[in-house]
Amino acid sequence: MKFVGRIAHPDSQPDPHDDIHRKLGAWEFKSGRSLDSLQAAYRIGARVAWRHVCAFAEQRELSLHLMSALGEAMMAHVDELVSLSVEGYAAAQASAAGTLERKRRKLMELLVGDPPSNWQSVVQAAEAAAWPMPDRLCAVALEPSAAPADDLPPDVLVNFEDTTPYLLVPNPAAVSRWLCRALPGWRAAVGLPVVPADARRSLACARRVLALAREKVLPDRPVLDSADHLVELTVLADEFLARQLAERALAPLAPLTDRQRTKLAETLLVWLAARGGAPEVAARLQVHPQTVRYRVNQLEELFGDRMHDAGERFTLELALRAHYLLDRD
Repeated sequence: MKFVGRIAHPDSQPDPHDDIHRKLGAWEFKSGRSLDSLQAAYRIGARVAWRHVCAFAEQRELSLHLMSALGEAMMAHVDELVSLSVEGYAAAQASAAGTLERKRRKLMELLVGDPPSNWQSVVQAAEAAAWPMPDRLCAVALEPSAAPADDLPPDVLVNFEDTTPYLLVPNPAAVSRWLCRALPGWRAAVGLPVVPADARRSLACARRVLALAREKVLPDRPVLDSADHLVELTVLADEFLARQLAERALAPLAPLTDRQRTKLAETLLVWLAARGGAPEVAARLQVHPQTVRYRVNQLEELFGDRMHDAGERFTLELALRAHYLLDRD
């Protein structure tokens, strides 16, 4: 009837029954099928109808011109039905993708939430988002960028809309390498691999690494890995305490001039790290061994027995490292 009506009135308004064919396309998507079977059904129906039309035309001795116009109209009608079904299929697909994206975003919020969410809620959210819970994952903190980001593995959870965007990568392996390929033009920091319940800790490490890179404490690289900077993360986990440690442990150097303080602090750090004699320290500092002996004598006068006590030596080295990391200039 739709086809006959369209021939009789070609300029008529769209048929309200068009929605049936959109729903057929949507149903094919929801059933997990492609449109191949539905399109084949349309073609078979058109062939069967054309046979009946040809038989009728032969009985009535219709002209070739009329049959040609009729055949063209029938093909156009089938194309229209296919187009309506494709439209319905695409709409259902987009709706499902949007729903899945929302469910995955909710899952990410639960995984990195602080305080932690009820774990059973997290498991249920992962099932609803069709995301198999991995044994391990890592967070990747990102600096906002307008660069493209369309080559990520499908199992990576993404949040680019957050003011501090991030990813959650299941079963991480060689993340730093594929990040450079997948996110060219982005600055990223890879968090530590953790069990999923500790995802927020991995994200906190990654974001801290990004912050230290912005402050020039860490190298200026497109991708940084938290595992390579555990010392810096540990020493600067609390900057207030790190500054207190540096000030208190290195107090004997405070009365000196900037020049004296710089040379003696540098010598002390190398001396503590080298655990060797004056020649080895001198080689690292590129000065004469006698200069090292002179500086070490000065340090022993300032620090006394602390220079030779294992616990104090550790404190001094930690304080010096904190001092150099905190000295942005």
